[in-house]
Amino acid sequence: MPDRGSTSMPHATRSGAAWLASAPVSTQEEFLAGLSDGALAALPWLFEFWAMPHQIAPAGDWRTWIVLGGRGAGKTRAGAEWVRAAVEGPRPGEPGRARRVALVGETADQAREVMVFGDSGILSCASPDRRPAWEATRRRLVWPNGAVAQVLSAHEPEALRGPQFDAAWADELAKWKRGGEAWDNLQFALRLGDCPRQVVTTTPRNVGILKALLATPSTVVTRAPTEANRAHLAASFLAEVRTRYGGTRLGRQELDGVLLEEVEGALWTAAMLDAARVTAAPPLDRVVVAVDPPVTGHARSDACGIVVAGVRAAGPPQDWRAFVLEDATLAGASPDEWARAAIAAMRRHGAERLVAEVNQGGALVESVIRQVDGLVPYRALRATRGKAARAEPVAALYEQGRVAHVGCLAALEEQMCRMTPTGYLGSGSPDRLDALVWALSELMIQPARSWRRPQVRSV
Repeated sequence: MPDRGSTSMPHATRSGAAWLASAPVSTQEEFLAGLSDGALAALPWLFEFWAMPHQIAPAGDWRTWIVLGGRGAGKTRAGAEWVRAAVEGPRPGEPGRARRVALVGETADQAREVMVFGDSGILSCASPDRRPAWEATRRRLVWPNGAVAQVLSAHEPEALRGPQFDAAWADELAKWKRGGEAWDNLQFALRLGDCPRQVVTTTPRNVGILKALLATPSTVVTRAPTEANRAHLAASFLAEVRTRYGGTRLGRQELDGVLLEEVEGALWTAAMLDAARVTAAPPLDRVVVAVDPPVTGHARSDACGIVVAGVRAAGPPQDWRAFVLEDATLAGASPDEWARAAIAAMRRHGAERLVAEVNQGGALVESVIRQVDGLVPYRALRATRGKAARAEPVAALYEQGRVAHVGCLAALEEQMCRMTPTGYLGSGSPDRLDALVWALSELMIQPARSWRRPQVRSV
């Protein structure tokens, strides 16, 4: 491989491959013709050119970089290439910024098979002139320039007590059964050099060590769903997992790479919401759109909660069942924008009424809505109790199996799983949840006595 310092790459950026692939053929030919022989030979090994944005380490002063992604999102390749970039010098035989690297997997076998020998592992990514040698008896890789990467098992935390490193790659941290102990020992071992760093590649799970690490100021994060790497995945695999896991919390975690946290004592749990999920609503008797408007209307405002729900009012009220149809919440919207979005949601679902909380906006809320549609059926709602107190009777409806969600309403459900009897344990305002509570209260808890059950219709 040619000298890394001599590879002049016109137009090559972090998204260079994407740019080149989408460029006209004439532009592609011009780009390739403009490369020197050395640059052309080096191109297959320049990961910065081919990488997706989430596979490139962020700039800045950090100690830990977490690549958080769905299955097959390219996390392993990101870790392997980061190690390669850390140990390789400008020319074969010259030192890089790291000399002693820890490769920590859940077990030693998994670390060897995935991080070293895997399809996206270090050996597969190495260029011929910088390819390290595997020393099986010592469980380590040795580069031509003398850099060494030691394979270690998180299942044996004590093995991390002796050695010391200037870089580390921890794979699937959220799976480590002895994660806290292994991670702590790794931090004590990461003590060589001027700025020892580590990369963590993992699919998220609701475990303490990952949550603590994400909250650490010296941590930076890049994220990506499985779909981000679809060019390198079988179409049949993507189709199968979308069909089987799309719209589920497991899919959000394993495919979208979203960390799904649950708060102890929350009014809703993931299991409760998964049990309440349906693919479609039956014919409904009444549909409402509930709005929880922000105090102000600019880019930094709280989001405007907009939730659509309907009720199947068959038999006595205790037999009624509600269906949450859509979360149409808008962030950073002006009053005119959220009012139009709410009325558009009414029209999409044929809703009979729009209800809105007016504690903050008062008569201005109705005025904004009527500027968009002066004839919209509207009712103002005023909160007399706190958010948690209003949410508890709605949570009871879920416990009774009287509310269903049509599909996966991920952002709404994440807020629901953070509401406790003592308040909301999340950042910002639970705007989506507030709108949900107003909608279901209107339909199920305090239904307007004046509405007569119309002819059943489909949605």
